[in-house]
Amino acid sequence: MITIRKAHDRGHADHGWLNSYHTFSFASYYDPDHMGFRSLRVMNEDRVAPGQGFGTHAHENMEIISYVLAGALEHKDSMGNGAILQPGEFQRISAGTGIEHSEFNPSAEKPVHFYQIWLIPSQTDLSPSYEQKQFPDHQLNNQFCLVASPTGEKSSLTIHADARVYLSKLTADENLTMPLAEERHNWIQVLRGAIELNGIVLDTSDAAALSEEPTLAITAISNAEIMIFDLV
Repeated sequence: MITIRKAHDRGHADHGWLNSYHTFSFASYYDPDHMGFRSLRVMNEDRVAPGQGFGTHAHENMEIISYVLAGALEHKDSMGNGAILQPGEFQRISAGTGIEHSEFNPSAEKPVHFYQIWLIPSQTDLSPSYEQKQFPDHQLNNQFCLVASPTGEKSSLTIHADARVYLSKLTADENLTMPLAEERHNWIQVLRGAIELNGIVLDTSDAAALSEEPTLAITAISNAEIMIFDLV
């Protein structure tokens, strides 16, 4: 079974400084039919204006992954971490017993475009932790690159959730397939470009949920970038 989540059907909030699209219910956007998918709870596509950002705020018991598509994102947290994420860079925060952090666009001219993703952890009240990583193109181009996993295998980010996250950059007309485990579920998020997924066309910012599908078959209609979540 494949369920499509089109980009234009998402929740939307334009605060001037922040233009945000919510795949699932978040903040003032509430849709009981879209509360998440398995352990994937938040999939926000955000654009933050130059010199603006999210002030210090708290999280607990959530696995938070941020991925920058364009611009730069400055991060500071109560664990003492401070960094600027560049395009193609990931950040993983395990909020655990609780952290405070801020996210800011340090540029005076360019907006920052990024995805913020929340996964429900397998265990609660863990010690908070932080990781930041960028994966080279030779691991991403026309293949599935493991970027997050419970064990941190293949130099992936370590997440405290029963989930594996893949990233792929595809050139037009390239084909990729992945066998899917019978008891698992999958979420495909198109970050850029357009693909055909098991015969269904998905454009930029579209997504699809897969359950009881034996195979994931992708053809790139144009140059594209996709993120795949393998979930229990």
